[in-house]
Amino acid sequence: MIELYNVTKDFGTTIAVNRLSLKVTRGEIYGFIGPNGAGKTTTIRLMGGIIEPTSGSIEIGGIDMRKNPAAAKRIIGFVPDRPFLYEKLTGREFLKFIADLYGVEHKVFSVRAGRLLSQFGLDEWRDEIIEAYSHGMKQRLIIAAALLHEPKVLVIDEPMVGLDPAAVKMVKDIFRTLAAQNVTIFVSTHTLSIAEDLCDRIGVIHRGNLLAEGTMSELNQAAHTGRAGLEEVFLTLVREA
Repeated sequence: MIELYNVTKDFGTTIAVNRLSLKVTRGEIYGFIGPNGAGKTTTIRLMGGIIEPTSGSIEIGGIDMRKNPAAAKRIIGFVPDRPFLYEKLTGREFLKFIADLYGVEHKVFSVRAGRLLSQFGLDEWRDEIIEAYSHGMKQRLIIAAALLHEPKVLVIDEPMVGLDPAAVKMVKDIFRTLAAQNVTIFVSTHTLSIAEDLCDRIGVIHRGNLLAEGTMSELNQAAHTGRAGLEEVFLTLVREA
């Protein structure tokens, strides 16, 4: 569902992503971790069609992002690290705005919005302006909005920022349910414990280069760390790069 082949993004003074190749299959939760400035957010923006690669190709659901960006974006639910919310709208009005962008019919929207607002614990706040929401509530709303058009691929940067433990568990459970329904999830995070607990496979990027990827067992083999946790594996891989 996601395929990057030799993707490079050169900003002139910095090569943010260097010949990156990876594949994510249908229904897989793929974690993407790395130090600050490693190239995670640039990769996310490339996959979402926000910026174009300098070279290489990106396919989402078999659709070439460069050749047919509109079709590729239609099957993606995209959550950036700094999402923009129209804070004078109510939660439900914001969801309607997003639904209209994706051409979701009104009757369908009413059902999906009600379900998502309830699922994300926002039902009681649906008619309150977003300005009154806490940071965690805004984060839950933006994830709910990304799911309105029932995307086949969810690309999300730092989904758990600002969420309390109960909300983190709720979002993880929602992601697992989506994956069981064959939604492919690509998630970038600094929270290694969440990546280790949630993801089927994990990629480690550093200075624009993919150092290793795979299951925890495969990452331990790559780092020669036996049966260590992700924190030790990550630090070992980055230190030796």
